[in-house]
Amino acid sequence: MPAAATINHLLAQEPWARAELKQYAGRVARIDASPVELRLRVAADGMVEAATAGQAAAVTIRMKLSDLPLIAQNRERAFSYVQIEGDAEFANAISRLSQALRWEAEHDLEKLVGPVAAVRMVAGAKSALASLKNGHRKATENVAEYFLEENPVLVRPVTAQAFAGDVTRLRDDVERFAKRLEKLEQKINNKTKQSVHPR
Repeated sequence: MPAAATINHLLAQEPWARAELKQYAGRVARIDASPVELRLRVAADGMVEAATAGQAAAVTIRMKLSDLPLIAQNRERAFSYVQIEGDAEFANAISRLSQALRWEAEHDLEKLVGPVAAVRMVAGAKSALASLKNGHRKATENVAEYFLEENPVLVRPVTAQAFAGDVTRLRDDVERFAKRLEKLEQKINNKTKQSVHPR
């Protein structure tokens, strides 16, 4: 099973994680992300293996497939996106491991290209990723600036709020002016009536 192999690859690099999982040897964790389901059993050595459908799950973790990008992006808050049923202690151990286990690319690459080259390759990849993110952010800012300033299709929220405030003030001023005009017209009418029908 690819998922078990991936998790075991991470566990193989972290003796403390295997030691923690050994306490739960024999227990099954069921991850339900309908329609996909994953059942993993903790082996005696602290690694994981595929569990059969007949083995009862000690803990069930339910999640939506649509939440997987959010979970991957913010592993510290991963368990806020899921529902957990069953053994709370086992679930807490899984939560701790999911936050702490990290794939160390340098560790795997140094077996192929040596430690110095591995460090440089990972640093280069991180730098390229940072450049891509920075380029994406700048492109987004430039497009937004174009549509806000040069070809105003979009309006800044602050500008829209200021315009709405100006419209409200203008409406109030017009209403006040209309009332003053009405009073003035009444005064003129009253004076006209008095001059036409003097006492």
